[in-house]
Order: sequence, then C-alpha cells, then structure tokens
Amino acid sequence: MQGLLEGLRVIDVGTRVAAPFCAGTLGEQGAEVIKVEQPEVGEYLRRLGPFADDYSLMWSVEGRHRKSVTLDLRKPEGQDLFRRLCAASDVVCENFRPGTMERWNIGPADLAPHLVLVRISVFGQDGPYATRPGVDLLGLAYSGLLDMTGPADGPPVKSNVTISDHLTGVLAAKAAVVAVYARDVVGTREGSVIDASLYGSVVRTLGWQFAALDRCGIEPSRSGNADPNLPATGVFLAADDRFVVVAASSDAQFAALVDLVGLEPEARSWSASDRVTAAKPIGAAMAAWAGSMVAEELVRRCHAARVPAAVARTAQEVSEEDPGAPDGYLVSVGDPVLGPVLQQAPHPRVAGVANTPRGAAEVGEHNEEIWCGLVGLSTARLQELRRAGTI
Repeated sequence: MQGLLEGLRVIDVGTRVAAPFCAGTLGEQGAEVIKVEQPEVGEYLRRLGPFADDYSLMWSVEGRHRKSVTLDLRKPEGQDLFRRLCAASDVVCENFRPGTMERWNIGPADLAPHLVLVRISVFGQDGPYATRPGVDLLGLAYSGLLDMTGPADGPPVKSNVTISDHLTGVLAAKAAVVAVYARDVVGTREGSVIDASLYGSVVRTLGWQFAALDRCGIEPSRSGNADPNLPATGVFLAADDRFVVVAASSDAQFAALVDLVGLEPEARSWSASDRVTAAKPIGAAMAAWAGSMVAEELVRRCHAARVPAAVARTAQEVSEEDPGAPDGYLVSVGDPVLGPVLQQAPHPRVAGVANTPRGAAEVGEHNEEIWCGLVGLSTARLQELRRAGTI
C-alpha cells in the first residue's frame, strides 16, 4: 500500500527547517513534494554542517521525500512559473519573512484560490512583531519556554535540536491536511491560508503554566531535572556516572518506589499534594539511592516494581539498539551522494503503508520533469530560462 496522501501535490518553497519539515512530513505520508530552490546554490540547508565529504548531513536528512526544481522568484518570469506550478498543486509551504511573497507577486491573492497556503513565521503574519527576523531559538525565548528550562540557580538552557521549528512544522502539516479535507471532502472547494508561528506553537504546548499564573499567581520557574509537581520524577546520577530517568507519577508507582528507595512506610499513603510538600526529602532519598548502584541495575529494579525508568542514552547507543521492532525507528536511507546513511524513519507509522524514506534530491534534479512535464514548458524554453538564470 502506498502512502495515504498519494495524489496530493505539495510545493516546498521554504528554507531552513520549519516549512520544509512541514512539507517533508506530508511527503512521508505519500504526498508528492516539489522543492523550489534558488538556481545554482540551492537550499540554505545544503550549506549547513555537519558535513561528510563536503556534503551536508543536515540536508541529507531534511531534504528527503521531495523532488528538486530551481527557480528565481525575484524575477517576473520566475514568479509566473511559480504561479503556474501552484495552479497544478494542492498545498504550498513557505516560511519567508511576512510580506516577502506579496512583494514577489506570489502572495495569497496572486495564487490559485483552491490552494492551501501554509505560512510559517516566528510571530505570525500580522501584529507588531510580524516582520522581525528570527529563528528557532526566538520561538523558545518569546514563548517563555526557554526561561523555564535549566538549573534553578543557573541561566536558561537551550536545546541542541530545533524544537520550535520542528514542532511548528508538525502542527502546520496537521492543519494543512484538515484544510485539504475541508476543501475536498466537506466540499468547500476553497483553499485556506494557514498562519503558523513558532511562538504560537510553543505557547500551545506549555500546559498549565498560564492558568496557574492567572488563577494562583504561580510564576513558572526553572527547576533543573526535578519536576515541582511530580517530586518522584527526575534525572539522577548512578554510581557508574550514567544519568537515569525515574518517573513515578501515579500513586501506585510512588508506593512501589517507597519500598525501593527506603522512604518511611507511611509515605506509601501520601497524596500527590503530600508528595509535593515532601519534595526535598524525596529528591534527596532518590539521589542517594541512585548513587548506590549502576544505572542498568537501577532500571532493572524499577522495571521489576513497574516503575518507569530509563538510562539517558547516547546517540551511539540508540543507533546500536533501536526498540522499534520490526521495522525500526532508524533506517538506512539511500542518499544520492553518500549512499546508505542511517537516518530517522518516517513517523508516525500507518499500518500497511510502506515505511521506506526516499533520499534527498540534487539541486534542480527534476527541472525537466516538472517544468516541461507538469507546467508545460518546451525544452527550448527551459534552456532559455536556464541561460537567463531564472531556472
């Protein structure tokens, strides 16, 4: 069985991560994705490390599941071709600074009315911050998440992965599918403009924080590896200098942990609020207990007592033991430049649907197929536009 979105055509005219990831996730579910890149130089991610033999591994991963065409959108001829390409497509994903596509005469009013246009930015298409430049880290900073992350007595700590970019890409892909469903199944026959911001995506995931601030005056703060509302959940150092996660969040799990750690027997009957009150002694007892044995032994004992626990694994360990049997969450992808490269498998899985990723395309690899076969240019006109630097 092919992907569930087979027959859906998506144009990826974004750059870096957020909009391309949105398009790529649709590609993983079977959509045809056409990547529009700047002539000659291609997508910026192609020039971002780390590199293997001068080839970007970032691009090898983020450039999967799409065909590549080149087009200079700053030229009128390029803008005309883009409008024609969009007229034969379903979804367009972009993450230029707001106003850019309008200046290039390819904004929502210039494109076919049936299109679903996914617009990703840091702060949204409107508002006082709309035109400010920004990247992933600004989404974390403005949303308040960065201020909540890190040690209680230290500075905020950023993640080494692009959280707001990827999160926004996922949420935007979901919204695109909803918009296509409304157009084609509900029968509106109209496209939609989806305004997805990095800021808004992160704010949406912050759980209880704003409600607690509003109703209780509780300002979320950094708490390091402890959870202020789940004191039996945290990250601890074992005797072999490995870090382990223990997450005893339910009453039954905490009762089992009492016996493991050696807390007083009456602690088994503590309520959630009792446990919050006793957070410091619980944390101290768990830290001492964790430090008395190697990490794997701690995890074994927790699992035997049905308490969730895990070693904080390295990338090397993940690559050596992938629990996603039978297909795996890591697969070998055939990259056109490097050959087989270990990468993440498409996710989530759909039963009965092929789970094999398609490797990243080379710059302009599909120019003739798309510009001549789909848009209708003659071979001679394609060559003229190549010589003019439009394609």
